[in-house]
Amino acid sequence: MSDSNTTDFTNPSTFILLGIPDLEEAHIWISIPFCTMYVIALLGNFTILFIVKREPSLHGPMFYFLCMLAISDLVMSTSTVPKMLSIFWFNSREISFSACFTQMYFVHCFSGIESGILVAMAFDRYVAICNPLRYSTILTNPVVLGLVGLKRAVLFVLPEPLFLSRQPFCANHIIPHTYCTHMTVAKMSCGDITVNRTYSSVTAFVVIGLDLTLIALSYGLILRAILRISSKKAHLKALKTCTAHICVLLMSYTPSLFSILTQQFGHGIAPHVHIILANLYLIVPPMLNPIIYGVKTKELRDKVGKYTCRM
Repeated sequence: MSDSNTTDFTNPSTFILLGIPDLEEAHIWISIPFCTMYVIALLGNFTILFIVKREPSLHGPMFYFLCMLAISDLVMSTSTVPKMLSIFWFNSREISFSACFTQMYFVHCFSGIESGILVAMAFDRYVAICNPLRYSTILTNPVVLGLVGLKRAVLFVLPEPLFLSRQPFCANHIIPHTYCTHMTVAKMSCGDITVNRTYSSVTAFVVIGLDLTLIALSYGLILRAILRISSKKAHLKALKTCTAHICVLLMSYTPSLFSILTQQFGHGIAPHVHIILANLYLIVPPMLNPIIYGVKTKELRDKVGKYTCRM
């Protein structure tokens, strides 16, 4: 006879999200900075989308990539933060099986999409600096590069929820997290999750490793081209065009890599540290990306000032 406490079934109706374990009493206080960052992210990214749409002078490859990045940031943050805040404010911890898997897919898929967009933006900077006369002919349709990143993310991430949905789940449906991730849900399973764990780790390292390699290659070629320029003024001008993208790269990949490494190897780190890092990874870049580009990109800064003065 099977033990009632370990009864398996393949499709539980709901999971329970705990929020941040061991910090339940501080949930209200923790919600304040997260809510503030989310509001800033919404305002900043919607502002970029609005201004680029309204200004024909900004209808170029770099700004199209920036719009793609803004959309990706909005989807990533919106797929997690509202539910997290409902846990903190209203103790609304239940999430349905289908909603959990949908949230999981959107988080991982758009993380991959954002990484692909950052690669496309690095290629854009390479062409702008190394082949400026052919810029308009090489980047005739930047949307195609965005669609390539979208298809890649969809194909790589889709097996994760498909594999996981076939797993039997135990009677314990409590997820010690603020949102559903692949591995936190997989750990709820009573079955063998070796395939799930291996596929998740390999996919993360292959995708991020490939993207970082392509970005490093682009900047290596950019640096070589800059060093061949004799004018120091031209050096600074070329480097300045890359500043915003480099800042965004650091803001996007640093917390992402740190979160992945702590999950894989940081077994001695407290669970609430893992969870806070995972949340910061999904909210800090969406908040800072539009600010960085707004400050570092003159064309965008001027247009923001133009609309601000009208208000």
